[in-house]
Amino acid sequence: MKTGTNIPQVDFSFVRYANCWEDAALLVRALRPTPAMRILSIASAGDNALSLLASGAEVVAVDLNPSQLACTELRRETIRSLEQPEFLQFVGITPCTTRLEMYRAIRPLLSPTTQAFWDARGEIVNNGFIHAGKFEHYFQLFRKYVIPLIHNQHTVQRLMQAKGLEARRTFYREIWNNRRWRLLFRLFFSKFLMGRLGRDPAFFKQVQGNVAARLLARASFAMSELDNSANPYLCYILTGNYQQALPHYLQPENYAAVRKHLDRLTLRLGSVDEVATEYGAASFDGFNLSDIFEYLTPEQCEAVYARLLASARPGARFAYWNMLVPRQCPSSLATRVTSLEQEANTLFEQDLAFFYSRFVLEEVR
Repeated sequence: MKTGTNIPQVDFSFVRYANCWEDAALLVRALRPTPAMRILSIASAGDNALSLLASGAEVVAVDLNPSQLACTELRRETIRSLEQPEFLQFVGITPCTTRLEMYRAIRPLLSPTTQAFWDARGEIVNNGFIHAGKFEHYFQLFRKYVIPLIHNQHTVQRLMQAKGLEARRTFYREIWNNRRWRLLFRLFFSKFLMGRLGRDPAFFKQVQGNVAARLLARASFAMSELDNSANPYLCYILTGNYQQALPHYLQPENYAAVRKHLDRLTLRLGSVDEVATEYGAASFDGFNLSDIFEYLTPEQCEAVYARLLASARPGARFAYWNMLVPRQCPSSLATRVTSLEQEANTLFEQDLAFFYSRFVLEEVR
C-alpha cells in the first residue's frame, strides 16, 4: 500500500501513510536480512525499512513521495536522539505535552528539505505525527462513526483480549460477526469510499471485482485465527493507537538493534526501479516491494520487474503483496526466478496486516 514506482495522476504532496500497513515481522522472516546484505525497500513511513535495519543489513529506502521520506527521516533521527519510551511519547503513542520542544531538539539532525516539511506542520508534530496520514484518518472515521453503530467499547475491548484459538473463533462467530458488521464493513471499505477517503482512485485502476468482500474475508480470518491482542494493525484501527501492541521496530529489543545500525539506512527520492538501475547490476540481496505491482499494467510490471532483476544478486529475494490485483513474476522472466510459493503461503497464514489477499516470495536463480 505504498508509493514506490511511477503511478500516474497521484498527488504526492501530503502524507498518505503515517505508518506502514504491511506486517514487518513477516517481511523480516521472508527476506532473512543479515549484516552482509543490501536490501532495496519501499520507504513509505519507514517502519518496515527500520525493521529490516535491525539485523544490521544495509537498507536503501525509496519513495516517489517526499512526504513519505520526511516521515522516514523523522523516525530515523528521533530514534537516534531518544530512548524508546521518549520515542513513544514524541510520535504520539503515549501522552506527551512537550512534542514541539522535542522536535526542536531533533530538528538540526534533519535535512533542510525535511526541516522545511515539518516546520510547516507544527500542529501535526504536536498531535503525534503517526496519526497524520490520509490512511490513518480513514481509520479514524471508521472508528469514530462506524464501529459505534456495530459494537460498544466493551465488546471492542473483549475482542482485543488474549484468547485461545477456539475462544477467538467462538467470539468472532457468535458476538462480533453480526449483520451490521458485515453490512457496514462492506459499505465503508468499498472501492468507492476507500479510493476517495483512504487511498487514491488511481490505485484501483487495475482492480476488478468486489473489493469489500475480499477485505471482509481476510479480516474475518485474521480476527478469528490470529492473536488480536498482539496485532498492532488491528489495535490501531479499533483503538486509535498502538499502546497494547507495538509495531515490530518499536518493540524494545528491536528498537535497540535499529538504533545501533541507523547509519546503514539510505533514503532516496524516486522510483524503486530507477534507483535499482542507478546502483547497477548485482547490487541487492533483497527487495521489499510492498504492493507496487498491482498499481501497474502488466506491461509496466514486466518493465519494472526486469530492471529490478538486473540489480539483483543470485539468491536475492523479492517480497511483495497482492491486495486486490494478482501479480507475480512476469512469464517472460520466470526462467530466472524461483517461486517460493509454499514458504510464502506459510508466512501469509500469520500475516497480521489483513488487508492483503496474497504474499509473494520469489528468489533469483
